[in-house]
Amino acid sequence: MMILAKSKKDETVSLDDEHDEAAAEEKKPAGKASVKSGAAAKDAPENNIETDEPAQGEPAQDEAAQEASGSGQDEPAVDMDRYLRLAAEYDNFRKRSAKEREMTYSNARIDTITRLLPVYDNLERALKMECPDEAYYKGVEMIMTGLLEIFEGMDIKRIKAVGEPFDPNRHNAVMSIENPEFGEKIVAEEFQKGFILGERVIRFSTVVVAN
Repeated sequence: MMILAKSKKDETVSLDDEHDEAAAEEKKPAGKASVKSGAAAKDAPENNIETDEPAQGEPAQDEAAQEASGSGQDEPAVDMDRYLRLAAEYDNFRKRSAKEREMTYSNARIDTITRLLPVYDNLERALKMECPDEAYYKGVEMIMTGLLEIFEGMDIKRIKAVGEPFDPNRHNAVMSIENPEFGEKIVAEEFQKGFILGERVIRFSTVVVAN
């Protein structure tokens, strides 16, 4: 009886050991598989990065090199075009500024002469009148001469009238007469002297036209 009891106890012990070993073997493969799957997951992105980066980087470098070479070839032409434009703009600015300065100076001279014309008219009328005092008359002549010198210094000229063909751009006809001594449309008499600055008329000559 003692022997049988011992054998049953041994059998139960052996059965428990086999059960524990079977449970350990079932757990062990699952752990290895998870480790392998984790390693595979780690290796997969690294392989993709190594293979994809060169494929994406090389075309971008080629395009950048082509753009750099193309832009380098166009730079001289662009610089030359920019230089020509600046030169043309500066030349136009210089001409426009010179014209504006000349116009301003001309307007100032015309304004000055216009204010002095009444003085000229009074001196001219005084010289046409008879004067018994020669010294007085000589003094008036000297004043007129000085005024005309000022006009000439400012490039102001008197318009020719008597004996000249009538020019509507310079003469203002207030009367017409028949006079065989003059030709057709010839200025026979001048009532008021006219003045010009270059081609600009400061004051028209007031004249009488013959025939």
